[in-house]
Amino acid sequence: MSLIMAIYGKGGIGKSTTSANLSAAMALKGAKVLQIGCDPKHDSTFPLTGMLQTTVIDVLQEVDFHIEDVAREDVIVTGFAGVDALEAGGPPAGSGCGGYVVGETVKLLKEFGLYHKYDVIVFDVLGDVVCGGFSAPLNYADYGLIIACNDFDSIFAANRLCLAIEQKSHRHKVRMAGLIANRVDAGFGGTGLLEQFVDTVGTKIIGRVPYHDLIRRSRLAGKTLFQMEGEDEFKAICTKPFTDMAEYLLAQPETTVPNPLHDRAIFEVVGGWK
Repeated sequence: MSLIMAIYGKGGIGKSTTSANLSAAMALKGAKVLQIGCDPKHDSTFPLTGMLQTTVIDVLQEVDFHIEDVAREDVIVTGFAGVDALEAGGPPAGSGCGGYVVGETVKLLKEFGLYHKYDVIVFDVLGDVVCGGFSAPLNYADYGLIIACNDFDSIFAANRLCLAIEQKSHRHKVRMAGLIANRVDAGFGGTGLLEQFVDTVGTKIIGRVPYHDLIRRSRLAGKTLFQMEGEDEFKAICTKPFTDMAEYLLAQPETTVPNPLHDRAIFEVVGGWK
């Protein structure tokens, strides 16, 4: 059975770039990895494949939504380091529910028997609001991971995601593996707010990804950080957090059930943190 990770975070937080580099790092450690993009923007796997691939919703529309007519090779592309990539996609804006598409993608994985064919499956999921469809990966996941920056909006979304994981943990095996701090810049507070947040809800920071232009440029180039040429010193600084996290997550880390704050409380508490 695959080790299944569901990675969430506020939109625009750098979640997909982080997920792709983490998938690449685990593959470079020898794991057979499948990354599944669960965002209508369908660019989660772009750094791994260098292209915007055909989505599950595109293929389902072609076969009038008969799942039995979809083949594995119709929706999966192999990218950097042998990572297999799949994008759920989403309906045109204003015409349907993106969460529904995620739910259908989860069903398709079961139809293909993919839950038993990989060492690791990474769900990269839109996480501003976790509706039923977007929370579907938590029904299968071993680990929930949250990506956040050191600011209030990001922490507010992270708290809501902790609530989703806590609720799902009552009926499913999912537990919180930790929080990934992204765009860490000592000049803008480092991870001070995030450290106070994880202490409060009962989890920990498992990685700190620096705020560095090489990461932005790798994303635009459609490459993982491991593929970027030149600038070896900067490349080492940027790839090390992912290599360290890959080792940590593949070694069956300690997990927790988070104890999130109520919405009103998060306003009051974070406002008092320094």
